[in-house]
Amino acid sequence: MQKIDYSQLELNPFTMIGNEAFLLTAGTMKDWNTMTAGWGGLGFIWGEPSVFVFVRESRYTLSFMDKYDRFTLSFFPPEMKNALDFCGSHSGRDTDKAKGAAITPVEVDGTVTFEEANLVFSCRKASKTLIDEKQIIDSSVLKLYPQQDWHDMYIGYIDGVYIP
Repeated sequence: MQKIDYSQLELNPFTMIGNEAFLLTAGTMKDWNTMTAGWGGLGFIWGEPSVFVFVRESRYTLSFMDKYDRFTLSFFPPEMKNALDFCGSHSGRDTDKAKGAAITPVEVDGTVTFEEANLVFSCRKASKTLIDEKQIIDSSVLKLYPQQDWHDMYIGYIDGVYIP
């Protein structure tokens, strides 16, 4: 993968995150997990290019997000939709997601992404905030949490942007 400057990107975050989804991966090549995600964003916070992502407390990936300081957001071409579907419907607790999704883990900046990705954000954790009922202002959001399985929101600084 080739590292590029984030200022070179020309993309629509609303379609790429909201419609196409991505893999959120945390850990090292020896100890990692990935999950399909469709909530998040890109921007600039605290003087740094940043991402924000959400992980439900029930997800196995949460423990890896908490344990490690780095994570990646990996985006794939449309023909890889089945891999994203697989990673979103199987738990890494009892499944080898890379094998099942036919994706190849590779190291970037000390964490994990996938050879088949066509865009990768390599990130360093900056903060974690629990999103819960007390913080919801728009009550219509509560319908997304019928079991009150809240998300943790992570903000990460973008240290590297990679393309094939």
